[in-house]
Amino acid sequence: MSTTAPSLTSHLLSLSTPIPYTAATKHEFLATAAKGLLSSDRLSLYLFQDRLYAAHGYPRFIGHILSAIPFSSLHGLRSPQEGFNRRILEVLTYSLQNVVRETGFFVETAEKYGLKLDGWRERKATRDYTAETIRVAASGGLEGGLVFLWAMERVYLDAWKYVKSQLSNAAKPPSEALAGLVDNWTNTEFEKFVKDLEDIVNGLGIQPGTEAGNRAEEIWARVIELEAAFWPPEGDIALLFL
Repeated sequence: MSTTAPSLTSHLLSLSTPIPYTAATKHEFLATAAKGLLSSDRLSLYLFQDRLYAAHGYPRFIGHILSAIPFSSLHGLRSPQEGFNRRILEVLTYSLQNVVRETGFFVETAEKYGLKLDGWRERKATRDYTAETIRVAASGGLEGGLVFLWAMERVYLDAWKYVKSQLSNAAKPPSEALAGLVDNWTNTEFEKFVKDLEDIVNGLGIQPGTEAGNRAEEIWARVIELEAAFWPPEGDIALLFL
């Protein structure tokens, strides 16, 4: 009896990586948030870093991937190649529209709940994340960029779902600002976006054990490393506030 090989994304999720997946999805920052104990300063520091990446790094990253879509006049209107390329374009266009909305959401959240969205220094982890997205998009082409994009969004989904799952047992109720962030990255629209990216990545035809498969594994491990470092520790508040 033949067995169906696991999808690329299932394979990546099953791997043991140098930095464990839980280091990115159940980080101490997230655990503290899940207990309702995250200080407003620490939340402000995080929000500043995430807005910085979303507003400056993410659009450039998506732009690199968009430019790598292999559209060709040789592809028929209803050919599989044309259809797949159009699907990539649709999802990436949505990602840009969503990040524009999201950067506005960060500002609105900060203003509404008195969080400091100015006056912080950029963390090294934020610079590293931005630099790596551009490096991968420039050197890894379409496949590398899409694997990286799916990986980062999947980690974010799982991280905030972890926070959401723990809030009912929190030491105290979460702030309204935190509740808004949880909803932003666990709602059905964001889950659909991550699933759409998953389907695209699995449609690339990358097989584990191949050169492309090995590159995908390297990207996956690197994203976990970057995500684990992205959550700001308590000690960064005094160091990074101007």
